[in-house]
Amino acid sequence: MRVLVIGSGGREHALLLGLDRDPSVTDLYAAPGNAGTAALAVNHAVDVASKDAVVALAKRIEPDLVVIGPEVPLVLGVAEALREAGFATFGPSAAAARIEGSKAFAKDVMAAAGVRTARAEVVDNPADLDAALDRFGPTWVVKDDGLAAGKGVVVTADRAAARAHAADCLESGHPVLLESFLDGPEVSLFCLVDGEDVVPLLPAQDHKRVGDGDQGPNTGGMGAYTPLPWLPEGGVQQIVDEVVRPVAAELASRGTPFSGLLYAGLAMGADGPAVVEFNCRFGDPETQAVLDLLDSPLGEALNAVATGTLGDLPPLRWHDGAAVVVVLAAEHYPGTPRTGDKIVGASGEGILHAGTKLDDDGDVVSSGGRVLGIVGRGADLAAARAQAYERLAGVKLPGAHFRSDIGLAAEEGRISLP
Repeated sequence: MRVLVIGSGGREHALLLGLDRDPSVTDLYAAPGNAGTAALAVNHAVDVASKDAVVALAKRIEPDLVVIGPEVPLVLGVAEALREAGFATFGPSAAAARIEGSKAFAKDVMAAAGVRTARAEVVDNPADLDAALDRFGPTWVVKDDGLAAGKGVVVTADRAAARAHAADCLESGHPVLLESFLDGPEVSLFCLVDGEDVVPLLPAQDHKRVGDGDQGPNTGGMGAYTPLPWLPEGGVQQIVDEVVRPVAAELASRGTPFSGLLYAGLAMGADGPAVVEFNCRFGDPETQAVLDLLDSPLGEALNAVATGTLGDLPPLRWHDGAAVVVVLAAEHYPGTPRTGDKIVGASGEGILHAGTKLDDDGDVVSSGGRVLGIVGRGADLAAARAQAYERLAGVKLPGAHFRSDIGLAAEEGRISLP
């Protein structure tokens, strides 16, 4: 198979690494890719949000499979444009991608499917904001209703901070979603979905806050680990049965079947799993850890979804042990990041590129907020963490920062279900 991967981040580097391990994959292409993907694939500059540009590139390359990484092209309909042009494509239609593109739509789908989630209210008029805020708390969850790259959510016990974020969203022309706070540890579960066929991957846990101990503002994700030693046996099947299958069935019944990767972000509360959010694509940075443990051929699995044969896919095989990814972020992230700095030690086993590019001298320099993802694998979580941080110690980037506690609470047995 010749495979084209759309996107430029750490998720796409992880997808390309996984595809490169698949013996059936002969040629890899990335669009636009980054400095790290250039070592695995032929990078092509393209506007991933342009259906015409992506289809034109595919016609030049003639891939057997196109894999779309980011949410923006999916929400804008790039997947169906590729399918209409005759290319097998991994990624949902724009109508199905609304499960991420509109949180209000996702709430409607969950209500129809009988899936547990937070009580929610949409506010689209600033005049209604204060009264709505009074109906929530003492912990407020305020979400931008559109795409926000993982950073449009504020969870706070400070009503003023909640109001400020909501007002900013409304001023930008975006409705806001107010939600009740869900208790329990969070789980990210990725599932290959084709219509009503569902194949779960390993569960992971993301670390959204910028600082150790879950302090500071939300980010796109500062690290993740898999599997989850605290999730009981049968926990994944419970999520599939109570959340993913009902939602997939509801989308299919509406004439907008989901085909691609459906990501459920969940809080494991006393009453069972409750949905925090859905994404219509592989999550970043959880993908980097999850795919590191995949033993089955990735190209075969993604192609099965793209060609409607997921029901015939053999059971997925996984390596034993655990994997951890630690994100190295640029100075000032999640604010406006410092970029253009040369990175020392940016190659090697387990070093995945996210916000990088090659400068005119051929050096790897930072080009985004989350610059690298450093992956470690080991017999258990402690060994995987140790390897990730050992590898990270060899990387130098001026002003960069990272969390030192990715997976630590789970390693120390400090996470439990309510």
